[in-house]
Amino acid sequence: MLGHTIKVVRGVAVTGLIVSFFMQPVSALEDDAVYYQFRADRFEYGATDENDILFWDARGWIGNDDHKVAFKSEGERVVHGKLENAELALLYQRPIARFFDLQAGLRHDFRPRPTRTFGVIGLQGLAPYWFEVDANLYLSEKGDLSARLEAEYELLLTQRLIFEPAVELNVAFTDDEPTGVGSGFNQLELGFRLRYEIRREFAPYIGIHWEKRLGDTADLARQQGEDVDNLFLVAGLRFWF
Repeated sequence: MLGHTIKVVRGVAVTGLIVSFFMQPVSALEDDAVYYQFRADRFEYGATDENDILFWDARGWIGNDDHKVAFKSEGERVVHGKLENAELALLYQRPIARFFDLQAGLRHDFRPRPTRTFGVIGLQGLAPYWFEVDANLYLSEKGDLSARLEAEYELLLTQRLIFEPAVELNVAFTDDEPTGVGSGFNQLELGFRLRYEIRREFAPYIGIHWEKRLGDTADLARQQGEDVDNLFLVAGLRFWF
């Protein structure tokens, strides 16, 4: 009986080694496989009493589990008018914790004028309680230091109907008056969107979006005769592939 038991244990151990041996190359291949994703979090039309605005916020990456090349782009354009804001960032991305990736690279602002280029370092991932967080520190070619914090949360009302609050806060540590940026907290954005996922990859939504310039940045805007806060009713599409 004892001999039979030893044979069974040895058989299980040998079987485990064989399975591990043949599975290891497959795992290695999967780790080295190249994947990609493109995601438009916001592609929307915003309406106010004065102006109608087109907004976009898109990002994507290509690479494997450990190393990725990523991009981020966001901006806004007045309907039948000029491009108000536009930026593009190209980044190297790699995981540094279970739910967080480190990103580093360059960001270029095409609008407003004059243009600016920044070095970027940041963290992106899931914070406790499943908040999606994107925090970045920027240093311009003029030596101006600034930071941005974005946070979103998804509340599932049903399997397809999702409510998403979002907040963005910008801070500048120095003045950059030619671009209308003053030192201190300079802009706050809040959004509340309700989307319906026809498919996981395709979801129309409606909502409201509020943005306000703060501190010295608000003072610079008033001097230029610009509004310091705006409230938009928005409708748009969220999609990814």
